[in-house]
Amino acid sequence: MKNILAPIDFSDVSEKVIFQAAELAKEFSCKLWLLHVASPEPDFVGYTVGPQEERNWRALTLHNEHRYIQEKALFLEKEGIKVTPLLVEGETISTILEKIKKFDIDMVIMGTHGHGKLYTLIVGSVSQGVLQKTTVPVLLVPARI
Repeated sequence: MKNILAPIDFSDVSEKVIFQAAELAKEFSCKLWLLHVASPEPDFVGYTVGPQEERNWRALTLHNEHRYIQEKALFLEKEGIKVTPLLVEGETISTILEKIKKFDIDMVIMGTHGHGKLYTLIVGSVSQGVLQKTTVPVLLVPARI
């Protein structure tokens, strides 16, 4: 194994995902890719850019997310793990699948929130979407352990 991808969403399960991914990356001496996919806000999709307040809020949110993922990467590097943090905008499932191919990922470690079937039916599940469309092993870390 050479490459592990850990998509995170900054929820409570993200810390658990990072910990599990770091443990495996260290054990197998492989590279860890920390990925956050920032979904484009609906107001930013289309022809108008929205009010200045919304653009400022979005810029601040992306800045804070970028800082968080950078801080996690620096901590992991100090632990001897080769890590690359990525924050990209796009549709979550397709972006994760694209990065799996682009970085020749051997394993994906991601969180699952354990929402009920109705929620998953209506809203969908990123982990289920990735599981259904990838050929690499996926380790799911439950939010509630």
